[in-house]
Amino acid sequence: MIIFILGLVALAVFMGALGMFSRAQIKDIKRFGAWTVALGGLALGTLLLLTGRGAMAISALMFLAPLVWQWMAPKIAAPGAKPTPRAAPGSMTRAEAFEILGLKTGATDTDIRAAYHRLMRAAHPDAGGSDWLAARINQARDTLLG
Repeated sequence: MIIFILGLVALAVFMGALGMFSRAQIKDIKRFGAWTVALGGLALGTLLLLTGRGAMAISALMFLAPLVWQWMAPKIAAPGAKPTPRAAPGSMTRAEAFEILGLKTGATDTDIRAAYHRLMRAAHPDAGGSDWLAARINQARDTLLG
């Protein structure tokens, strides 16, 4: 009998939550989801600690901490601060950029753009090209056009 009553209470809570979600703003739903995940993770971590599986909780925390930090960094940054662009694995010189685009040193911006579009038609991953080559062509264009 008690399970039946708990089931009815759970159903009523679920129906009430559905009504709230139908009237809620997207921002509020996202915030609710973030809190749900955070509290669920905290509850799971506490459960692991209390049952003697603290090492598992700590290893999961070490795995997830960089992901959480990366997700939260833009939210806690100073207002108006621009994110720092990620550095490419290897910086490219202007000479390398001209070589990749098949141009001679001193080519005009128009020549650079034309070479970029010509190469990207063939090298773009959607056209069957490789991600690596498309990234190098993009990096060459960015290096030359700044």
